[in-house]
Amino acid sequence: MKHFMIIGAGQAGATLCETLRKNGFEGKITLIGAEPVPPYQRPPLSKAYLLGEMALERLFLRPEAWYAEHGVELKLDVSATAIDPANKRITLSDGEGLAYDKLALTTGAEPHRLPASIGGDLGGVYNVRALSDVEAMKEEFVAGRHVLIIGGGYIGLEAAAVAAKLGLKVTLVEMAERILQRVAAPVTSDYFRALHQSHGVEMLEGIGVDALLGDEKIKAVRLSNGREIAVDFAIVGVGVAPRAGLAGAAGLALENGIKTNAMAQTSDPDIYAAGDCASAPYQGAQIRIESVGNAIDQAEIVAVNMMGERKAYLPKPWFWSDQFDVKLQIAGLNAGYTQVMQRGEGKSVSHWYYKDSTLIAVDAMNDPRAYMVGKRLIEAGKSPAPEMVADMGIDLKTIMAAG
Repeated sequence: MKHFMIIGAGQAGATLCETLRKNGFEGKITLIGAEPVPPYQRPPLSKAYLLGEMALERLFLRPEAWYAEHGVELKLDVSATAIDPANKRITLSDGEGLAYDKLALTTGAEPHRLPASIGGDLGGVYNVRALSDVEAMKEEFVAGRHVLIIGGGYIGLEAAAVAAKLGLKVTLVEMAERILQRVAAPVTSDYFRALHQSHGVEMLEGIGVDALLGDEKIKAVRLSNGREIAVDFAIVGVGVAPRAGLAGAAGLALENGIKTNAMAQTSDPDIYAAGDCASAPYQGAQIRIESVGNAIDQAEIVAVNMMGERKAYLPKPWFWSDQFDVKLQIAGLNAGYTQVMQRGEGKSVSHWYYKDSTLIAVDAMNDPRAYMVGKRLIEAGKSPAPEMVADMGIDLKTIMAAG
């Protein structure tokens, strides 16, 4: 009986198990997870779960009993410490050794943490990545307290929105000259800055953190402009790095994470990778997409290819973020854009990114129809004229047909 092993019990790992069984794989499946709980959704952690609007059981992708019912051996609260590709064996943190026929790495990503030298290890300083992170910080969210958010990316903005909704005083610090600088055009940054400021969030852009101050627990922050602000706790959202150390130690090729080919194979043809830890070929580069959609799509390809198919994975990037009463939906990748066209105004607006005359991405705020049309156009390789997109006298159905 063949043994397929999956290291990493997140969205990609859970999808892999399910897809293998759906496609008729009858061999042994082992899913290894470092956390003590079965695979769960991560996006609600910084939104609905933190707000108290979602119960713990609803976070789980499948009830724990599902894995046993479908012949998946679920090893929780244990991690893989070594891979021996030559002998097709892995070693676990509890000392157990296991043999595999094919292996999938779905190890995810690790949040960047502030160095201890500036107070990053003080009590009351939190990251938002795992269930344990959110459980640890939940009791801090008491109306009237002051939270410092470090980082103006989507995780930081989502945490700021939750805190403001719960009645906390919120100060957000972004070292770059504007929030969302790495991932969005200035017009999208402007939209979300105004949104947060309208809910009382203090936005400090172009300012770094010199030090977090306190004895054992954070009490204040000293900023790069010399200002000191008293705070009760801090949330750090300054990006993530792929968990690729295990793969690298095993001699697998790394490039922006664990390097995979079009079939999601690593440099060892019997080892695959999917999700936040894996980079895939796309338009001449190795890209890594940190999203639920990518984790699902990539894992589905890995499952059928582990079973013997040679199916290529074509990334179709899409993302979302919920902040206050705004749902942001993003289609495509905006890297290298040369112009941005705005459609609509007020709360319902979309920003269309063009690289020369080619549509490459859309940011849609409270505009699901613009998102869907933009996504379909991008995936079909079609590009309506930029002037059409900006003209509210031309409806989306006409834009879709013209593209």
